Amino acid sequence: MEKYQPTLKNWSQEKYIQAYKFAAHAHQGQNIPGSDIPYIMHLSFVSMEAIAALSAEKELSTEKKYDGNLAVQCALLHDTIEDTNITFAEIEAEFGTSVAQGVLALTKDQSIAKHFQMEDSLKRIKQQPPEIWMVKLADRISNLQSPPHYWTKEKKICYREEAISIYETLKDASSFLALRLANKIEDYKAFIL
Repeated sequence: MEKYQPTLKNWSQEKYIQAYKFAAHAHQGQNIPGSDIPYIMHLSFVSMEAIAALSAEKELSTEKKYDGNLAVQCALLHDTIEDTNITFAEIEAEFGTSVAQGVLALTKDQSIAKHFQMEDSLKRIKQQPPEIWMVKLADRISNLQSPPHYWTKEKKICYREEAISIYETLKDASSFLALRLANKIEDYKAFIL
């Protein structure tokens, strides 16, 4: 029996499942902040945004070629170093250097002052392939939902301004995600009024 080899996508379900299982195990017991929803839902949303962008970008442009596996795996793993006990070395051993470097770039450096962390992270993301930029865009799209009830107006304003910075820095990675993020930023105003 001949194996089916799809040509319409540039990522593999097996690599997705490998990363999903790894992330689910790493984030086991964690919830999305301010909710009782398991954290794996956030990672699912980010990977869904990345997959939609890979599909849309393939239709929009024949010039750009993306490594879909890099985008999807980093989308699922992007918070493992930052929010769990998983190390760079563990990700590198399981998924390779490119994925591990992407996840590390997406990880905030807790050793520097909080108000410099996003700027530092964006600088490191910019040194990575555009697939990593796409993950950061997808992450903020996913996060621009109704903010936790305990956030102050100032926190919401800062979060939206941070989203604008992400948009301006990384928008060239994907016109699809850039438009999605721009719309989410506009809609987020409703939570600040």
